[in-house]
Amino acid sequence: MTDLQKRSLLKAAALTAVAAAALVGCGKKEEAKPVEAPKPVASAPAPAKPEPLKIAFAYVGPVGDGGWTFAHDNGRKAVEKEFGDKVVTSFVEKVPESADAERVIRDMAGQGNKLIFGTTFGYMEPMLKVAADTKDVKFEHATGYKTAENMRTYDSRTYEGAYMAGVIAGKMTKSNTLGVVGSIPIPEVIRNINSFTLGAQSVNPKVKTKVVWVNEWFNPPKETEAATALINGGADVLMQNTDSSAVLQTAEKMGKRAFGWDSDMTAYGPKAHLGSAVINWGPYYIKAVGDALNGKWSTGQAWWGVKEGAIDMVSVAADVPDDTKKKIDEIKAGLKDGSFVIWKGPIMGQDGKEVLAKDAVADDKFLGGVNFYVKGVEGKIPGGDKK
Repeated sequence: MTDLQKRSLLKAAALTAVAAAALVGCGKKEEAKPVEAPKPVASAPAPAKPEPLKIAFAYVGPVGDGGWTFAHDNGRKAVEKEFGDKVVTSFVEKVPESADAERVIRDMAGQGNKLIFGTTFGYMEPMLKVAADTKDVKFEHATGYKTAENMRTYDSRTYEGAYMAGVIAGKMTKSNTLGVVGSIPIPEVIRNINSFTLGAQSVNPKVKTKVVWVNEWFNPPKETEAATALINGGADVLMQNTDSSAVLQTAEKMGKRAFGWDSDMTAYGPKAHLGSAVINWGPYYIKAVGDALNGKWSTGQAWWGVKEGAIDMVSVAADVPDDTKKKIDEIKAGLKDGSFVIWKGPIMGQDGKEVLAKDAVADDKFLGGVNFYVKGVEGKIPGGDKK
């Protein structure tokens, strides 16, 4: 065999080996690798439910007074209904307007309440003291005029209800003598007595108003005595700026007429009842709590009336003449849209001097400082000589 033949045979053998190896490689199967199961994605933790806002109310009278405190507690219940588990409310009733008020309000703050309502004028100074020491708490004071960075005031225009009661009283009186049981001689109460008289004079210029002061907000025995004295003095229609139903009940027993105040008091004297000048605190309380929950709360002063749904005259007696009922409806509509103003001149003081010029309209500053009787109101304001 020649060298050329040997090289050809070796080359062929090499090519055969390469081909064989290629064929073996093509037929080889790779072992399947196990597929890993997808790892579960960790779910994000549910956001923590915010703690409910703790709210406390300090009441000057008992919840069952049927008037002022009863109306405030209805407002508290309206808050619970509106906000559900977002709030927790509590109250302390019969808190005196004294050093005790500061103790109670301070205790409320110490218990974790972040919004505290003080529902009477005499809590103003105690609340200011506590507010200065607890800046993380918001305070709301009813009927006062002093504020702080974490304390604001709120009030209802009760004089609007008093005026409407006066319109009814002026039509229904037979003796032309009206009576008012006054609580404490502050501008709020004096303004209501005057507004009641102005309302009566708008339909009956002959009326005069007598006043007996009891110097307390809630004292049924004293209120009864005052109402009795007024009736014995010739008054046949009574109104009060006190918190119980005693005045209406006394009128019922003595065969005279009277009004409910702050709440609908029809049930306490159905024969005597001419109507109730009520306060609905619910709209304001709901707004105030909403402000606190939404981080929109700020200090200031609020004074709500018929326009905001805070004041109304309800349950007007069936024997009140239709034209008088119509007039009440017109007054409500006018107060709501601003076309009617109660304190518009000319208005004369008890001494006959002009306190508001013709066509002049009293602003809130004027109304907030009323410390005089209008013409037609008899007697003197306690301590009036010092003002």
